[in-house]
Amino acid sequence: MPVVMARDLEETASSSEDEEVISQEDHPCIMWTGGCRRIPVLVFHADAILTKDNNIRVIGERYHLSYKIVRTDSRLVRSILTAHGFHEVHPSSTDYNLMWTGSHLKPFLLRTLSEAQKVNHFPRSYELTRKDRLYKNIIRMQHTHGFKAFHILPQTFLLPAEYAEFCNSYSKDRGPWIVKPVASSRGRGVYLINNPNQISLEENILVSRYINNPLLIDDFKFDVRLYVLVTSYDPLVIYLYEEGLARKHNWKMGNTMDKRRLPIYVQVL
Repeated sequence: MPVVMARDLEETASSSEDEEVISQEDHPCIMWTGGCRRIPVLVFHADAILTKDNNIRVIGERYHLSYKIVRTDSRLVRSILTAHGFHEVHPSSTDYNLMWTGSHLKPFLLRTLSEAQKVNHFPRSYELTRKDRLYKNIIRMQHTHGFKAFHILPQTFLLPAEYAEFCNSYSKDRGPWIVKPVASSRGRGVYLINNPNQISLEENILVSRYINNPLLIDDFKFDVRLYVLVTSYDPLVIYLYEEGLARKHNWKMGNTMDKRRLPIYVQVL
C-alpha cells in the first residue's frame, strides 16, 4: 500500500547516478508516480514482518527513515515500520518522517510539519469517524441535498440532548433500539434496549431504531467491514483493501454483543 516517501529519497532519485536510479526502479518497496514517473512512493509489505527480508529493510536504513508513536500502543505499526528499516525516535523528537498518533493533532502542530513528514490523521477526520459527528453531518446533508439523497441511517437520536424527542418517538413505536457510545469502536459498549429506562444518561450516546427483518447469515445478524486507506481528500484518493470482514452477532437483549468473524473477499473493479 503506498504511504509515504522521504524527501531525501526523491532527491537521490533525481541524481545523475544511473546505477542508483536503476536499483530503486527495481526495488519492491518503491513505486514511481507523477509526471514522467519521477515521484517515489514507499510501498509497505505486510509479509515483511515474517520474512525479515534484508532487501526490504535496506530502503529505510539507507535513507535514515524514522518514526515516532505518540499516545497509543500500535504494535503492528511498529513491527511493519521496523521490518522496513525505519528506526523509532522519542515521542518528543521533531526529527522523524512518520508520526503515528492515537489522537488528532492541533492545527499549530500540523503547520510545523515539513514536506518529508506525515501523520496518520487528516485534520478534522473525526467528522466522519465519531458517531455523533457523522450523525450530525448526515442530518446537515439531508437538509442541504434532500432527505431521500441521504436516507442512509435508521431513525437516530443523540442523548442526552435529544432524550425528550427519543421518548416521544419510542411512545409511538416500542420496538427494540440499539445504543452506542459516540466515540468507541469494535462493538465496545453497544447494547440493545426495549425501554428508555434502560439507558444511562451519564455520557453522550447514540440511540438508533433497530432494523426490523435484517439480512441474516445462519439466522445471525451480521455487519460487513471494508477497509480503505485515504491518502488525499483533494483530489480524493482511496485505496480499497482486497479482503474485508463479516461479523455475525449473537445478540442478547440488554447485553453487549458477541461477534463471530468470517472472512469476506472483495473484487476491486
